[in-house]
Amino acid sequence: MNTELTLREFAGLIRFRSVAPIEQWADGPLKVGVDLGTANLVLAVLDVQNRPVAGITHRSSVVRDGIVVDYMGAVHAVRNMKDELEERIGRKLTRAAAAIPPGIHPGSSRAIGNIVEAADFELAEIVDEPTAAARFLGLSDGAVVDVGGGTTGISVLRDGEVLASFDEATGGTHMTLVLAGAKRISFAEAEAEKLDSDSERDVFALVRPVVDKMASIVNSVLVDYPEIITIHVVGGACAFSEFKDVFANQTGKQVVKPAEPLLVTPLGIAMYPGAA
Repeated sequence: MNTELTLREFAGLIRFRSVAPIEQWADGPLKVGVDLGTANLVLAVLDVQNRPVAGITHRSSVVRDGIVVDYMGAVHAVRNMKDELEERIGRKLTRAAAAIPPGIHPGSSRAIGNIVEAADFELAEIVDEPTAAARFLGLSDGAVVDVGGGTTGISVLRDGEVLASFDEATGGTHMTLVLAGAKRISFAEAEAEKLDSDSERDVFALVRPVVDKMASIVNSVLVDYPEIITIHVVGGACAFSEFKDVFANQTGKQVVKPAEPLLVTPLGIAMYPGAA
């Protein structure tokens, strides 16, 4: 699978609210990945050969740092997204997987699974977010860093096995808080400015200390794994063009950031085994 091409195709399906031509779908049930992020909810629909069929995103604050803070709001949001996708596709979506940051409390994991089931899905599995990203990227060795809205998750892989997973409470929300404080503006205003590509250079200059902290955290984890030479960064909060360079300079590792980093994890979530 060409991951860069798949990411761009999936981004196009979301952006244009479209569906892949039905004659291109592999025969079999469709699979859904539900990514309940701090800043974004993403639903990814794949066929049984893991090719994108459709997708949808929704800005939301129903989950914070992997913890559900608005259960019914999350259920309604996922139901509405599911309904819209079913209308586009012309087929019921019945089975879905979800993901969690590494190391969160088991109760939070159960809550996320309950949301998926309350939205009328059969729950296929719950997987760690960096592990889901590694599955989509087809990685067997290296480190995957999933930089979300509230957390930075790290998974270390060797020969296809996850050796260790870690999670730290720092992410895009912390960037927004730093920006809001530096410019003395509201959180909402800072979030809008952070997402404005025309302001990227000035914004990154202010939020760089948060990225430095993320890189420092990753570096401290990888001290125990000197054989790791490549870090793959994914997640919406790593979208800044200079993000990769900061990580490379601080860790001394090769850093790879795919196209559309926000969409890597939801696609990996939907690639759960046993689609029948």
